Amino acid sequence: MSRAFGPRRAEWIEVDRPDEDIPGAEVRAHMTRFDLIYRSIVATQFNYHQSGHPGGSVSAGHILTALLFDGLDYDLSDPVRDDQDLVSFAAGHKATGLYGMWALRDEVARIGRPELLPSERRFRLRLEDLLGFRRNPTHDTPLFRRFESKPLDGHPTPMTPFVRLATGPSGVGVGSSAGLAFAAADTYGRDAPRVHMIEGEGGLTPGRVYESVASAGASGLSNLICHLDWNQASIDSDRVTREGDTPGEYVQWDPMEFFYLHDWNVIHVTDGFDMALVLTGQRRALTLDNGQPTAVVYRTEKGWRYGVTGKKSHGGGHKMGADAWREAMAPLFGEEARELRTPKDPKNRVEVEECYWDTLSRIRGKVEEERDMCVALAGRLADAAGRLEARARTPRADVPDVERIFVAANTEETPEDLRLFVGDATPLRTQLGAVLGYLNHASQGAILLGAADLLDSTAVSGGAKGFPPGFFHTRDNPGGRSLSMGGICEDGLSCILTGISGFGRHIGAGASYGAFISPLGHIPSRVHAISQQMRQEVEPGPYRTFILQCGHAGMKTGEDGPTHADPQALQLHIENYVQGTAVTLTPWEPQEIWPLMAAALRARPAVIVPFVTRPSEPVLDREGLGLAPASAAAGGVYTLRAASGARDGTVVLQGSGVTLAFVQDTLPRLLEDGVDLEVVYVASPELFDRRSEAERATVIDDERSREAMGITGFTRQTMYRWIRSDLGLAHTMHPFQKGHYLGSGAGDDVIREAGLDGDGQYRGIRAYLDARAARV
Repeated sequence: MSRAFGPRRAEWIEVDRPDEDIPGAEVRAHMTRFDLIYRSIVATQFNYHQSGHPGGSVSAGHILTALLFDGLDYDLSDPVRDDQDLVSFAAGHKATGLYGMWALRDEVARIGRPELLPSERRFRLRLEDLLGFRRNPTHDTPLFRRFESKPLDGHPTPMTPFVRLATGPSGVGVGSSAGLAFAAADTYGRDAPRVHMIEGEGGLTPGRVYESVASAGASGLSNLICHLDWNQASIDSDRVTREGDTPGEYVQWDPMEFFYLHDWNVIHVTDGFDMALVLTGQRRALTLDNGQPTAVVYRTEKGWRYGVTGKKSHGGGHKMGADAWREAMAPLFGEEARELRTPKDPKNRVEVEECYWDTLSRIRGKVEEERDMCVALAGRLADAAGRLEARARTPRADVPDVERIFVAANTEETPEDLRLFVGDATPLRTQLGAVLGYLNHASQGAILLGAADLLDSTAVSGGAKGFPPGFFHTRDNPGGRSLSMGGICEDGLSCILTGISGFGRHIGAGASYGAFISPLGHIPSRVHAISQQMRQEVEPGPYRTFILQCGHAGMKTGEDGPTHADPQALQLHIENYVQGTAVTLTPWEPQEIWPLMAAALRARPAVIVPFVTRPSEPVLDREGLGLAPASAAAGGVYTLRAASGARDGTVVLQGSGVTLAFVQDTLPRLLEDGVDLEVVYVASPELFDRRSEAERATVIDDERSREAMGITGFTRQTMYRWIRSDLGLAHTMHPFQKGHYLGSGAGDDVIREAGLDGDGQYRGIRAYLDARAARV
């Protein structure tokens, strides 16, 4: 039995013969010659480094050549222009090819139209920069230093011009590339820049890719084009997908079916090494106007004409100086391939570099001999810039302004619209949604939101309140601020939303249970932080912020059981990024949401990770209770209650549930006993680190950390910085202190089971004070 696909908005086109309107034979011959030189550069990179991914780089050569010299509207002189088409290497392992392609394009422009080149070195990737392939910035070989070569990362990062995103972790690049397309579409409307995503069939198999592809199809992301290098080889398999009647070793669809299932246009190019067919497929993709994303699928061979093919060429190739490498170089060099230098000692870095540069210089000589090719292809680069200027893309009239978010956050005083009143009760998640909504209106919609089928449940939907209801769609609902994420998709939504932030015109904000989105969102969050740090080399400026909302956090989600009420979620993120790139937030009371979010935004990190609980929490009279005002939370770690005299000890609190129990139940009993404690609250170590050393010492210094015990609603490991004595750590209270995962039930019951309710804390603190007294 077989069934056909149901109704689709998308089209399926087979390309097995060229169209008449493609570039003529002479231009195609130049492109084919360019590809030969490119393949030789790829082979040379691997030869002298014995590292990289030659196979997939070679198989994508025709695809990339056609894009650079025919399919893109872009300006070679300015890689940071927002209005130009983008190439995004979702297949990060093709970085070997990325660098080779960029360097060869630079050579073509240098020889054919030097005025097209950027005026600043940081905007170029030269042949000399290939000396930095997979090299650390501290690399100290003579030529690397002499030419000031760029250290080129093993997988793409924005240190490379025209690269907007770091990619490489399985499937992340598909979602983040889709995020670029979302942001471009929302910024420019119907004539948005196109995002040309490079991927292979193996890159379609991660689950986060299914989610991202579904989201793009549901949202009508017509400015997203995936160029799929279908070479059927991964790391372990030479038959990744089903093909015809032959089953796949990994998946039982072919790439055309995969994309068409998700309502993407499909253009199947039967031979990815026929330049005429490749150009035909790409030009057809640009003519489609049915409002759906497009996948151009090219049947190729991994390692084509390299001498090592299939899975063996994924991360492997010829040994340095091997005869097989010279055979791969012979189509360019002929008999001269025998003369290409090989170091006598492959472990001698200086000698290897000299031989490598000698071969690159010989390649440069071959390019210079091809002056007609360089003039013709450089002319096409000029045409690409001309097309871009002729399009005159401008942001839509009511375009969001993300900078207004940071202006609005430039105050510690809670805005009137967000003020809460003592005696009321509201969930932390609801107040966070209201803050996002306030900032979204202040910026005309610069926050795009997503949730794992939990928009209202996590209250992140508050960020879209007052905007057109329903999910964003490029044609049907362009004003919507909530994105369809393909369903229960914490993984894919995190990837997409980091890409949205990476474009630079929005903040992406995603939400789900902290138990799920914290681990699943960690990889795209970390990669986004890498992107923003590396971007400084090409485009210095503030980091572009992404918000990962860990909702329904901790024990108060007890009704859902230990699978959902996870105390471990914070540990994945807190102080777990390069300093300055991320901020975690753990507010305990609704009034702290604004000061913490505002302070985090003022810090301009790449990632903000707020942890908010589900139930309603009371709005307390903090002054009447002798507690610090909510605004103190902006300092990250603050003295919640100061001892009135000589303190009897210090308690460090973290988390909403345990802190409310302490304030409402434990503290009054201790005061009745005459116990005078210094109480410190940890709302954000990262914000605390932005304060001066002197300011930090007034809150918690070495003396207090050596005398303190902790009480946390998260894991004990998150308290190690604040509790510095063995005695304090032994008495620090946390959800796993009884040696088992907690059961289900109302949040208060789960907190009681953990021994973290008011009575349990009281007994724990008294035991600690007694132990300290006995030790003294």
